[in-house]
Amino acid sequence: MKLILFSLLFCFTLNGLYSQVAASSDLFRILKVQDSLLFEVGFNTCDITQFENLISDDFEFYHDKSGIIASKADFITGIRDGLCKMDYRARRELVVNSLEVYPLENNGVLYGAIQTGNHRFYALENDKPEYLTSVARFTHVWLLGNGEWKLSRGLSYDHKSSK
Repeated sequence: MKLILFSLLFCFTLNGLYSQVAASSDLFRILKVQDSLLFEVGFNTCDITQFENLISDDFEFYHDKSGIIASKADFITGIRDGLCKMDYRARRELVVNSLEVYPLENNGVLYGAIQTGNHRFYALENDKPEYLTSVARFTHVWLLGNGEWKLSRGLSYDHKSSK
């Protein structure tokens, strides 16, 4: 009986340590705004200033189809000279209710967060209706420094083509 009680207590303790924050929490709302600025404004409209402002100087990006981008400068160049110069306009859409946020603390002090979710990518070509190109998962590591949230690491994976 003691073993069962200890096991249950242990599971509940671990669950509390590693659970995501509520969607109504300040941290969740802040990082949802950051996601929106990064994608709805930056990615969807090719507003490069969003990437310059939101990404940390030591940024790294890992993509399951196109490899590693090891610097902020290379990532921004790839967006500016790749995404923004394609023969169609790309649009990213966050899958509703897929966003999760997990706080990162050091001795009880918040220093960052892990953000995960699913997203869809669409293409809009001249004289054609918008169409789905792929779906994928993402994981972002956001760090809080000097009162600002910066994207430090990005992972984009489990890409599935819609074709």
